This record gives sequence, C-alpha cells and structure tokens, in this order.
Amino acid sequence: MSFRPSTASRPQDLDGQLSEMERAEVDRQLVRRLDLKLMPWLCLMYCVAFLDRTDVGNAKIANLTADLGTTDRQFGQVLATFFASYSIFEPLANVLMRKFGPRRFLPTIAVIWGVLMAGMGFVHDWRLLFVPRVLLGAAEAGMFPGICFYISCWYRRDEFGVRVAIFFSSAAVSGSVGGLLAAAMQSMDGIAGLAGWRWIFIVEGILTMIVGMASFWMVHNFPEDATFLGEVDRARVIARLAEDRQLPWCRLETFSWKTIWTSLTDWKTWMGMIIFSGALMPVYSISLLMPSVISTLSFTTPESIIRNQLLCVPPYVMAGAVTVIAALASDQHHTRGYFTIALAPIAVVGFSMLLITRAAEVAYIGVFLATIGCYASLPIVVAWIANNAENNYKRALVLGIVIGVGNLNGIVTSKLSLEEAYFFRTYSIIVAYLGIGLFGGSILFRYFLYRENMAKEAGRRDYRLDNRTAYELQVLGDRNPGFRHAL
Repeated sequence: MSFRPSTASRPQDLDGQLSEMERAEVDRQLVRRLDLKLMPWLCLMYCVAFLDRTDVGNAKIANLTADLGTTDRQFGQVLATFFASYSIFEPLANVLMRKFGPRRFLPTIAVIWGVLMAGMGFVHDWRLLFVPRVLLGAAEAGMFPGICFYISCWYRRDEFGVRVAIFFSSAAVSGSVGGLLAAAMQSMDGIAGLAGWRWIFIVEGILTMIVGMASFWMVHNFPEDATFLGEVDRARVIARLAEDRQLPWCRLETFSWKTIWTSLTDWKTWMGMIIFSGALMPVYSISLLMPSVISTLSFTTPESIIRNQLLCVPPYVMAGAVTVIAALASDQHHTRGYFTIALAPIAVVGFSMLLITRAAEVAYIGVFLATIGCYASLPIVVAWIANNAENNYKRALVLGIVIGVGNLNGIVTSKLSLEEAYFFRTYSIIVAYLGIGLFGGSILFRYFLYRENMAKEAGRRDYRLDNRTAYELQVLGDRNPGFRHAL
C-alpha cells in the first residue's frame, strides 16, 4: 500500500489538452520553480536557527564555563531552559504561522532570536544566561515545525520527504559551518577585550539578524497568495495537492477547538511522539556532545580547541549527504517505515562504538555512524508524520505537538554527562531511545497504518461518510475512507 498520487482529479481546464508526458513535463517545471523560489532561503534560515541553537556547545569548549565559573551541572540547567520553552511554544507557533502567514511570522522570530543571541555574548554571570535561553527557545519554536508545515502545503506527499531532508541537512551543514565559525571566532580571542566564546554569540547573532531582515522579502506566503506564481500555476499547485488526496488549500478552512482535540486524541499523534523522540534525542546528543567527545580522543588534546572544532566538520558533511539520498529514495519508493527501521541500527552501532572503545580512530568512525544514522532518519520521520495528518490545521497542530514533545528530550540531553564514570549510562540512554523509540516505534507504526489501510479498503470505515455536509467531508482529512496512509 503506498501514497502514489492520481491525476484523475485534475481539472480539465488546466491540462486537459495535454498528453500524460506533456503534463508530467509541466509538473516538473513547476516543481523546479517552487524549489528555486522556496528551498534555498528556507535552508538558510534553518541553518542559522540550528547554528544558534547548538553553538553553546562550541562556546563551552571555548572556555565559556571557565570564564563564567559554571559547573557541568549548572551548564546543563542553562541548556534545559531552552528546550522547555521551545517545546511549550511549538504547537502554538504553527497555528500562529497559519493565521498570520509565513512571510510575516518567520522573519519576525528570526530577528528576535538574533538579538537574543548577540546579547548572550555580553553576559558576565552564568545565571543571566537563563533569561536569553528561555526567550531564545520561545522565538525559535516556530522555525522547524513551521517550515515542515509550510513545505507540506506546497508539495505532494511523495515529494515532501526529500524537501524536508534538504532543509534539514542544512542543520548538518550548520554543524560543520558552526565548527569553522567557532574556530575563526576563537582566533578573535582578546579582540576588543572579549573572549573568543563571546565573539561566537555576537557574530552569529548579527548574522541571524541580517538573514531575518532579508527574509521579509525572500519568504513567500502559501500557494493561494503566492505572488511569484500566476493564476494558472497557483491553481495547478492546489490541483496537484488534490490529486495526492490532500485537502485543497482554500480560504473556507477555519480553525476550531475541535481540531485541537482531534489532534491530541489521534493515536497517530502519540505514535509520532514516540518515533520522533527516538530520533531527535540522539540528534541533539550528537550536536551538543560531539565537540566534547572529540576533545577526549587521544589523537588530539582538550587544549587544541581550534583543531577540535575542525574535527566536527567531516561527520556533519557526510551526514548531510546521506540524509538527502535516503529521503530521495524514500520518496521514490513511496514508503517511510522501512527506511527508519534500517537507519536506526546504524546509529546504534555508532554510539555502541563510542561506548566500548577509547581508541581514537575507532571512536571517530563511531561518531560518523552515529551522526549519519540519527540525521538521516529524522526528516523521514517528519515526512511520515506529516503524510498521515490531514487537513491543514490538523497537520500544523500535529507537527507542532509531536515536535514540541520531542524537543522536551533536549532536557534529557542537557543532563547527559561525558565524564568517564558515566559513559555507560549516557550511551545506554541514547541507544535505548534509538532501539525502543525509533526502531521499535517504526515497526509498530507501520503495522498499525497497514491495518488501517486494509480496513478502509474493506469498507469498514465508510460509516464516517454518513450524514456529512460537503464541507465536513472536505475537512474529514485522514479519517476519510478514501485517504490512504503512508507506510
């Protein structure tokens, strides 16, 4: 059972005179145009967001904790405050973006968190880091789930996964860029009387503000209001979504409190939380802990700060490439679960290598495998969840809820210790997330979705069509007997 689109529902006045081959070529040109207009700037915005979120790890090994006199426990508390506010505001942020539009919402929050980032460079008491970290979490909450939802409103389900992977791989790119920037900023140590770690926050904050201001002109609204498309192309985008059995984008769709209840009580939302948490917690572990892990390897020393930063670059580059390739294959084969089930063991092997050996070369290979397995699985999980949530408001809420709950695991990550006495506990927790959440959750989710598709095929869900108005049938979404779940 797959989620292959059908062209039967395309209005005849759009492409009725075209052959199947000509229609496919028109679609390819349209998708290429969407990619060029939407994806590059979204990738840049998320690259900056992820860079700002995780550069505190680079600042730590650039002597932030020593200068502010913080312990590892206090530093973990500072990290945890970000994830708490980030998780709380994510579901609300998606609804706000749907209401006010991405062209106003995304640039505004980017400028806000850029100001907060730059301000962190002037903190002289570790306790004062709590305030900007809490506000930073609230501001960044709308970026990742917002972009995921935004992309889902433009592309068919079999095109969505690779687009999420492309924009998410910018997180891997930001990891490598972050290492390079951190190394460059560390070399500025002492300029204007400021430590290198302060320059990390200041420079990256200013960069974020510049990107945020430019985004007011570079980010586009939803298909119905897109000014870079003509009327025919806007209609064609909406028709393509209808072919994919997605709710056509329309102004008639309204928000209701019932949508919140429907999203919260849907078993797919809860399964999505488990799988997404199983993928995201290890991603954060890699992002926040990799600099410290590499600094403990025997082919470098903790004092070689710049070299440590540079050694973080290759694993992220490799992970970014594999992420896009895996998602493209997932789209082309019209399946999600098999790929997440296959990627989870790769990450498990990588973290296990970090646990059982201190040999530098072997441990560094483990870093590669762990990074690849974690990063490549996450966009496929997001695509899987979004593919199975209709209509638009429900998809926005489900993505916000799932991603919000998943990011609470960042608090768990902030409590992990890299002290040798706690190695076993740290890596055992990460492996448990991968094995139970990502691997086991994916198997169960695919099985239950398969059973639901079979029930719809057999007509056991047709009762949901009884006594419905035309609008109610339109917004029935993934509960509609005609909707087929992505496996």
